Amino acid sequence: MSPVDRAADVSGSLLFQRWPRFAARHPWWVIAGVVMLAVVLVVASRALSEGYRDTFSVKGIESQRAIDLLKERFPQQAGDTTTVVVKAQDIRAPETQARVAMLVAELQALAHVSDVSSPYTAADAISPDGTIARIAVQHDRRARDMPKSTVDALARLREQSDAPGFQVEMGGPVIARLEHPRFGSTELIGLAAAIVILLVAFGSVVAMGLPVITALLALGMGLLIIGIGTRFTALPSFTSQFAAMIGLGVGIDYALLIVTRFREGLSAGMSVDDAIVQAARTAGRSVLFAGSTVVIAMLGLWAVGIRFAADLGTAAAIVVAMSVFIALVVMPAILKVTGGHIDRWHVPGVPTVSHESERGFGYRLSRLIQRAPIPALVLSLATLFTLASPLIAIRLGSSDAGNNPESFTTRRAYDLLSQGFGPGFNGTIFVAVRIDDAGAVPAVQALPDRIRGLPGVAAAGDVRFNADRSAATIAVTPTTSPQAHETNVLVHRLRDRVRGDLAGTSAQPYIGGTTAVFIDIGDRITGRLPWLFASVIGLSFLLLMMVFRSIVVPLKAALMNLLAIGAAYGVLVAVFQWGWLGGLIGVSRTGPIESFLPMFLFAILFGLSMDYEVFLVSRIREEYLETGDSSGSVARGLSVTTRLITAAAAIMVAVFISFAFGDERVIKEFGIGLATAIFIDATLVRLILVPALMQLAGDWNWWFPSWLDRIVPRINIEADAPLRRAAQPEPVPVRVRR
Repeated sequence: MSPVDRAADVSGSLLFQRWPRFAARHPWWVIAGVVMLAVVLVVASRALSEGYRDTFSVKGIESQRAIDLLKERFPQQAGDTTTVVVKAQDIRAPETQARVAMLVAELQALAHVSDVSSPYTAADAISPDGTIARIAVQHDRRARDMPKSTVDALARLREQSDAPGFQVEMGGPVIARLEHPRFGSTELIGLAAAIVILLVAFGSVVAMGLPVITALLALGMGLLIIGIGTRFTALPSFTSQFAAMIGLGVGIDYALLIVTRFREGLSAGMSVDDAIVQAARTAGRSVLFAGSTVVIAMLGLWAVGIRFAADLGTAAAIVVAMSVFIALVVMPAILKVTGGHIDRWHVPGVPTVSHESERGFGYRLSRLIQRAPIPALVLSLATLFTLASPLIAIRLGSSDAGNNPESFTTRRAYDLLSQGFGPGFNGTIFVAVRIDDAGAVPAVQALPDRIRGLPGVAAAGDVRFNADRSAATIAVTPTTSPQAHETNVLVHRLRDRVRGDLAGTSAQPYIGGTTAVFIDIGDRITGRLPWLFASVIGLSFLLLMMVFRSIVVPLKAALMNLLAIGAAYGVLVAVFQWGWLGGLIGVSRTGPIESFLPMFLFAILFGLSMDYEVFLVSRIREEYLETGDSSGSVARGLSVTTRLITAAAAIMVAVFISFAFGDERVIKEFGIGLATAIFIDATLVRLILVPALMQLAGDWNWWFPSWLDRIVPRINIEADAPLRRAAQPEPVPVRVRR
């Protein structure tokens, strides 16, 4: 045995045998320990958490260079802006002017406000009908760096100023920090659905409760750790919902696997302690493998080179890791306390333990497909390609505040600005110019007139110089909304025009602003996606080769995953970009798919689908190694795993789809995308495509060249299965047994 194998054997013995037996002997010590850890995390989170902040920065993109220039040479203009929108019957009426003047004075008195422009002195700050005015508030810091006290004071000022006949709303990244969603009704709907599914799967109230309790414990501890992390990095406002969505799904699924094997052990006549160890040695290994792949995939987002994506991936990895920790470390103690009462409060008419059967639904379905594998394959592929077809028209971008709920002040401010001035006033584009020679100043001063003539420009402000005229800014208002494709085109057109106008001078222009930042991030992500996809597919292929000692099985899994994810992307385009059935989940406005969504969905689904792939195919391989019957092993493997995979996938789908009814558009997209992919993976892929393809491939499913067998490391996830090291046979003709 090699040193690596010996180390793995020792660590496996500790985690999957010694620890479960220790936890079974001292369950209350283990439970007390995790309670103390939770208390410590609560205290630390309350002391250190700084809240979620919507701010995005990426090194090397042009919009970030504009921010860096202003920080260096024009700090008064380097911070974010808040747009205060006032609606009254007559903005120019004396009593209204007095109230607006008081509001401007109170805004100027706030901390970290460097400038406030009155609508009565600024150009184009009052709507043509005289009912809406906008006040531009310039902060000296970015939203992510703004103290919470300043943000709270801004919100209080809005509430105090707002009155009948004098509506006051605010927009911008600073005030948006207070409008992040919280754990609420939509999550509870998903949790309730998971409880019903667990009751059907287990047939016992007590058995149902264990996965729910442990999943909530893991999620709570994970969110506390993420809260501590906000002290050191800025996390988007939807982080808590995103983490809850992933944490609830995987937490319940991992506990489901372990509780199922524990109950099977008790049903087979084992003692409680032996059943706990047996569950840890079998299902525990699968949980560790599946959880590790999800964590690795999420941490792989660091390779994309975008900090907020890496931080969000790390947050997801934390809740997944906590789910694995609770399942492997704490669950044995909870199972000991529960003991033989696991099947108490039985649900009438539902079996408490699922046994292997050649008469069950999974077996009959597999045999049906195996009798006609080609028609099943063709129909399944046709369905997947149809669902994926809208992917051809996908447009990546970033949705704007017009997609927020109407209960948000940022949404109401967006609507008022669009009504009074046009949608483009919600996404001002800034031209920042670095000036190293005074001779370039005249060329910079001439820019506004040149910019105003560009298609898609609604307005361009005058040039604003810093004290020594080494930097300048120009505010450009597009005619279209921030999320519109035409605004994307305008940003690139501005860059070409301004560079051309300043060519031959010492001035260096940069196009920035929130709208430009999101466009640049989208361009960066689009360029990195092929590398991410290649690395994820390559890693999954290698891992499955290490587990199954096969080339065909990993190749099939990679192709099936691509088809399932492609179908999920197609559904996202149809719902959110085209508006099909969007009203059912509260999508009132179409727009682009978030630019970072494809990479997150791909990374998450890679890990989740790996769980089902390993669970199903490992049972098929075990049957094949024992019987040599390629066709029969597929049917029996599907029969044994159908109920558990169906229950696990149904829980995932229920949890994910519940998030589609939340407030945040991006969370709706995650919910629909993940639910669609998991549903397709557990139905079309696992129940139809896998048996059809494995029937057609026959013994070729398990072909693995001897030279490759010698160099590819082994991963044994079935502790009780014999490790067969016999040389793999040479390729044989495909035999399709009917």
